[in-house]
Amino acid sequence: MAIMRVNPNRMELLKLKRRGEVATRGHKLLKDKFDELLKEFVARITENRRLRVEVESRLAGAYGLLAIARAEAGRAELAQALLAGVPRDLVSVTERRVMSVRVPEFELGELGKPGGYSLATTPAVLDEALDALYATVPMMIELAEREKAIELLAAEIERTRRRVNALEYVLIPSITETIKDIQMKLDEADRSNLTRLMKVKEIIAAQEEPGESS
Repeated sequence: MAIMRVNPNRMELLKLKRRGEVATRGHKLLKDKFDELLKEFVARITENRRLRVEVESRLAGAYGLLAIARAEAGRAELAQALLAGVPRDLVSVTERRVMSVRVPEFELGELGKPGGYSLATTPAVLDEALDALYATVPMMIELAEREKAIELLAAEIERTRRRVNALEYVLIPSITETIKDIQMKLDEADRSNLTRLMKVKEIIAAQEEPGESS
């Protein structure tokens, strides 16, 4: 593990110890956040899977009816019928926070009932297909909202994981090793100073002995 380039003095040692404490607390908070995000993600994935299966089943049935309608009415007539009606804004979007992540909330507006096309030139099965799609739209909007939230949560989980790993495997070990290195150098300096002091005392004592004997 790389040792930081700092001056090996007591002031730097104190700063590093404080930084290590902050990093350790930050690591714990981020790890707790990561665990909670993961729980939320798994719970949403489970619920989303159930909803997706239901939506896909409903859509498969509606598309099957549309295929029958196209076979009976013809491609051009069906396309003309599907273009009937007035376009409108169907969805409004707001945001809310889930575990510090901003996720969208889709609110479905009023859906116009299928219609506006000639009943004389289109088969009855087209009505069934459009009714099936009409009933499925709210579930599709809910599914889109859930899947976008899952996508955002997954991105936040990855960001948090990288930060946790950076603290756990890079910063905190580096600080720990640097503290050990500085402490070792300071201890060595203390021993050297003590040795020098003892030698000075010995020299002073040796110089005083002749005077005392005389």
